[in-house]
Amino acid sequence: MLKISLFTRWLAAPCVMAGGLLGLLATPATAAAPFEDTIAQRAMACTACHGPQGRAAPDGYYPRLAGKPAGYLYNQLINFREGRRHYGLMTQLVDPLTDTYLLEIAQYFSKLEVPYPAPMPTASSADVLRQGERLVMQGDAARQVPACVQCHGQAMTGVAPNIPGLLGLPRDYLNAQLGAWKAGQRKAHAPDCMKDVVARLSLEDINAVGSWLAAQPLPANTKPATALPPLAAGATAITCGSAPVRATP
Repeated sequence: MLKISLFTRWLAAPCVMAGGLLGLLATPATAAAPFEDTIAQRAMACTACHGPQGRAAPDGYYPRLAGKPAGYLYNQLINFREGRRHYGLMTQLVDPLTDTYLLEIAQYFSKLEVPYPAPMPTASSADVLRQGERLVMQGDAARQVPACVQCHGQAMTGVAPNIPGLLGLPRDYLNAQLGAWKAGQRKAHAPDCMKDVVARLSLEDINAVGSWLAAQPLPANTKPATALPPLAAGATAITCGSAPVRATP
């Protein structure tokens, strides 16, 4: 466990923000609880936006962290710090942190097992949902668009260590992230496979994919798969970049 001295700069500002937000919601007894040098206590600066235990906030914008593959979470923290993803508050939070500490945060949230909420009712038409299901499950060979399940797992719960699940996320969040890739506002380590995939999708495709995914219930086993599914007939393997784990004890 890292000592508090390694994250003092980070916690000083975020805890003012997180503590203020949490203090408004906390009972007097909770607000008066002493600080403990544990990763769970320190991660409360994350849960101010991402919800208790990283379950996701109800506004549909801040995504779930709990149970996501550790490598994926670590990659996203690195991407915010190094400018491949853009959100000022996140960049400010992670900028002073070491790779070691970012990995510790990622590993903490990846191990949390908390239930997913039921999907929200969808207002999308049957045609839109059919289009989204086709792209997710089959892709579009004519446009060289791979099926989402090829990388994100047949159950769409992700593949450890680096590929996130697609279920349990709000439509607005999914649309925003795919739209950010299409607009060049979100990037990943080279080769940036998602950039290439999304470039072949229309805005209507993106909305269809996000709408269908957001409407799907979670399977009984929500944990990431441990290996990619077999390639479908005629499909081509995809290579995606990721951040090397440079963290040291």
